[in-house]
Amino acid sequence: MGVGISWDQLAGNVSKEGGLGVISSVGTGYYRNKSENVQVVMRKDKPKDVANFYSRDSFFEIVENARKICGDAPLACNILHACNDYGRMVKDACEAGINIIITGAGLPTNMPEFTKDYPDVALVPIVSSARALKLICKKWKKYNKVPDAIIVEGPLSGGHQGFKYEDCFKEEFQLENIVGPVIEESKNWGEDIPIIAAGGVWDKKDIEKYQALGCTGVQMATRFIGTYECDAHANLKNVLLNAKEEDIKLGKSPVGLPARSVRTNLQFSMENNTAPKVQCISNCVAPCNRGVEAKAVGYCIADRLGAAYNGDEDTGLFFTGANGYRINKIITVKELIEKLTKGE
Repeated sequence: MGVGISWDQLAGNVSKEGGLGVISSVGTGYYRNKSENVQVVMRKDKPKDVANFYSRDSFFEIVENARKICGDAPLACNILHACNDYGRMVKDACEAGINIIITGAGLPTNMPEFTKDYPDVALVPIVSSARALKLICKKWKKYNKVPDAIIVEGPLSGGHQGFKYEDCFKEEFQLENIVGPVIEESKNWGEDIPIIAAGGVWDKKDIEKYQALGCTGVQMATRFIGTYECDAHANLKNVLLNAKEEDIKLGKSPVGLPARSVRTNLQFSMENNTAPKVQCISNCVAPCNRGVEAKAVGYCIADRLGAAYNGDEDTGLFFTGANGYRINKIITVKELIEKLTKGE
């Protein structure tokens, strides 16, 4: 859920209402404005370097505040494998009391290395193919560990995709067609590993569709942006409220993967060479190579996601799944979960 989309308010309330709230570990340095107890070094209103962009103190406070909402209900955390300081962030999540760690944006072949002192923390990789799952499980054998659950993400999700650009549009790579092979591969590694479908899941009908295909449950992100509890600025929510289907496009990313977002002023300014100058201040992801790839594609992903979180419609990057245009009003998390379970 990117920078500040799912922090204490959204994750805490989802877990409170019986779902599994997932805290995003990305860009926690931007949380500084909400707390007097967190000290984050800023440069040009952006968290400076890795230790501040992935602020440990901010993350712990987010978890603590989410716990005030959901109590002892399970809480998860999503940590991108592409992040700089990935291992430290996994350890931070364990120390903060997170129950489940989810990792995508790369193959987390070394994930168990950082959780060996916390055997009760469940580890859940995100994959887009049976081949990827097989590789992860092979690497995890040396840790005597298999995934506690597996998220299968198709190419309709928001943000970064685990596919080549052209493959995102091919039938063979759509979620309903990659779930089956992943389920079959999982059987080679353990009995009844839960499989969770993600990417384009919108309503109760979709949930039942993937349950019928053998999935235990689903992961949803985009639709929860349309809630009052979503931690992002109201302007970010309004971008989705006003988006049309044709506004949601795949584009290039400094991470080296196609990424889905709402086409807004940022994309136009990039085409007209008036976009904000790229300066690597936060050093957020390893594949960007300290801003080299950001300059090649025309924007810094940390800066632009941070701008979107703060409600800057001129320079923000607004990630969304393919169904983002279907958000037509803001409701509570409780109302949304009731809709998803009752089918209203």
